[in-house]
Amino acid sequence: FQMKMESLQQRREELQHKEGQLKEAIFKFDKFLKENDSKRSRALHKASEQREQVLQKDMEAMQLRQEIARLRQERDRLQRHLEAHAIFQGYLQGVMEKTEQFQEIQMLVDRFRTLSATQEVLGQRALGSREVMEEECAQLQQYLEQSNNEILQLNNQLAVLQAQLEQARAKVHQWESKWTEIQNTAAKKTLQLGQIKMATLNLFQLAMKQMKLQVVVPLEDTETQLDMVQLCLLDLVDILADLRKEEPAPATQPSPAAAS
Repeated sequence: FQMKMESLQQRREELQHKEGQLKEAIFKFDKFLKENDSKRSRALHKASEQREQVLQKDMEAMQLRQEIARLRQERDRLQRHLEAHAIFQGYLQGVMEKTEQFQEIQMLVDRFRTLSATQEVLGQRALGSREVMEEECAQLQQYLEQSNNEILQLNNQLAVLQAQLEQARAKVHQWESKWTEIQNTAAKKTLQLGQIKMATLNLFQLAMKQMKLQVVVPLEDTETQLDMVQLCLLDLVDILADLRKEEPAPATQPSPAAAS
């Protein structure tokens, strides 16, 4: 039994040792797989980057080829343009040879550009001046229209005022006629008043003389003179009444019928 137990113990130890070796082998294999996956991922990523770089380079190469083609076309166009304008170069060369002001064609071209820029500036100024003139003309036209409207309104007001003036003149003429009539009436009344005062004065003087009275009354005090004349008349009336009372009564004569 002890031998069996030792044998079992030995087999258990061997199994544990083999299990440890198996675990270590599994761990190493798993590590190998992980490292292999990592390497494969890096390789795939690097391959993807290389493909992208290749595609980018291909696109850049295609763009460069297109740019080269465009530049060649532009070169050909400029060459044709240069050939087409070669006559102008000859013309400018002839102008430069005839004048002593310019030593190079570029100086002549610069002078032309300067004159062109100056002409453009002057053109812009002229355009601005024309716009300002048009604006001022529009303002002047508006001012003239407003002035005409104001003149029309003033003419209407003047017509109304003229009509009112004519009415006022008619009223003034009417009042002047009335004033003349009043003055004439006043003159007549003044004349009548003077005549009345003169008659009153004469009557007063006659009464005072008749009554043998000496009363000082101003010549202009017609009212007092009339009062004095009235007093004199009242006195005369009283005297006349007294005289009538003193006269004897007339004798009564028989009628013809009684005599017969």
